[in-house]
Amino acid sequence: MAGRVMLSVLVCCLAAFVLVQAEDPYLFFNWNVTYGTLSPLGVPQQVILINNQFPGPNINSTSNNNLIVNVFNNLDEPLLFSWNGIQQRKNSWMEGMPGTNCPIPPGKNYTYHFQPKDQIGSYFYFPSTAMHKAAGGFGGLRTNSRLLIPVPYADPEDDYTVLIGDWYTKSHSALRKNLDSGKALGRPAGLLMNGKTGKTDGKDDEPLFTMKQGKTYKFRICNVGLKTSLNFRFQGHSMKLVEMDGSHVVQNSYDSLDVHLGQCFAVLVTADKDPKDYYMVASTRFTKYMLSATGVVRYIATDGSKVAPASPELPPAPTGVAWSLNQFRSFRWNLTASAARPNPQGSYHYGQINITRTIKIVNSVSTVDGKLRYAINGISHINPETPLKLAEYFGVASKVFTYNNMKDDPSSSSLENIVTEPNVVNATFRDFIEIIFENPEKSIQSWHLDGYSFFPVAIEGGKWTPEKRKNYNLLDAVSRHSIHVYPSSWAAIMLTMDNAGMWNLRANSWDRYYLGQQMYFSVLSPNYSLRDEYNIPDNAELCGIIKGMPMPKPYTP
Repeated sequence: MAGRVMLSVLVCCLAAFVLVQAEDPYLFFNWNVTYGTLSPLGVPQQVILINNQFPGPNINSTSNNNLIVNVFNNLDEPLLFSWNGIQQRKNSWMEGMPGTNCPIPPGKNYTYHFQPKDQIGSYFYFPSTAMHKAAGGFGGLRTNSRLLIPVPYADPEDDYTVLIGDWYTKSHSALRKNLDSGKALGRPAGLLMNGKTGKTDGKDDEPLFTMKQGKTYKFRICNVGLKTSLNFRFQGHSMKLVEMDGSHVVQNSYDSLDVHLGQCFAVLVTADKDPKDYYMVASTRFTKYMLSATGVVRYIATDGSKVAPASPELPPAPTGVAWSLNQFRSFRWNLTASAARPNPQGSYHYGQINITRTIKIVNSVSTVDGKLRYAINGISHINPETPLKLAEYFGVASKVFTYNNMKDDPSSSSLENIVTEPNVVNATFRDFIEIIFENPEKSIQSWHLDGYSFFPVAIEGGKWTPEKRKNYNLLDAVSRHSIHVYPSSWAAIMLTMDNAGMWNLRANSWDRYYLGQQMYFSVLSPNYSLRDEYNIPDNAELCGIIKGMPMPKPYTP
């Protein structure tokens, strides 16, 4: 009898131990968001600081960690943060977009709690409200593989984040005022690399990073800019591409990489050259003007002596669309790597799944009431006072927006006559859909979809037709969250709509996003079950017409 009691106690204790161990680790961050004055391009200007840092602090996490980010908004305007590429599985409550969340009022705080569930890779965060992104507030977010999951390359000596992007010397409020008045954003004043533009005269160049002779380093490169595709290269060194937008890739080496708006790449660089300084270079692509930024990487001499300055002769940038398109076609998903797989229902066998719906997305530009607006299929999105997700959850969607005003296949007349209204499209839970992005304009487009990774199966010139499907890559397209479309071209993606919530599809060009080139997919689980979507958080900020309303009945298992 005593033995049975001891066995029962042991089983109980083991169960409790397993229960405690089953919860993923927690990482806690307190962010004090303020204004500050810096001179990134040599001109004093107002920037947004997080804990007095510009760019903001890196978040270094591991797959499935619980990230607790407590944001204190000490700006004079409402504020939200979004997490570019983090899928927020079942949890669009933490997406941090104007369509999903009420903003954090000035002088208040809000705590985000989310997991990079079954994700690895290189991402970034940014402020999604107004034009705050033009003042900073962005930073790197990396998600490492769990220790038990092998990575398809040896551990690097160190892991560095490189945030590149265009930059304006006008304040975010001045840029917003220009856009609100109907003016275009205009060309940027320069480029930044981790908040600096760099020098190329070899004088007083403090290194952004250091390397030891013979060691290999990981560099995570993200384009956090507002308007411009960039090319990134590393003086005197090749870069072995190992990951992009959260997926391991077939490891090819490149002398330079086109990094479009919202995209992140991870490369390995081996310090196998003469010990001296070398430049990392970012420069504009597909523009009539040429802007660049540099950052120094310094070899550490084995004897501790001072190394020679970097050569002022910078590696040349590529030209033309054909070069960029060929590079895109060289990217392949690493199907043999052990990693968190997106779309757990098995849609990584995407080439074998029947398409249930095709949606054509056509971007356009026009004027409404004499002011500049951008649109998707003739609808220029506006954010209502009550966030779309909250209106839907509280059962008052009909008082805030109308579903499905946007057609799956727009007519030429709808593209010419832009209307301004919330743009929300219903998508059936777990449907496998095809989205075609057509870009009839002369400028390159870049797109991001929250809540998902998708398979970009083709990019080609001209207009899409169903016959183009025979050219799709149906085997090893890289699963990712962003896609670019060259001028007068189209791109096709495929995905399973298996993540319930309200999800933003947007132009990564921030003037276009701000002036309407965005929309939301409403993906509702028919079961209203906790298996498919989490309940609204207890600390959710409420605003608009739902403020003061009784809480809806919570979801059940």
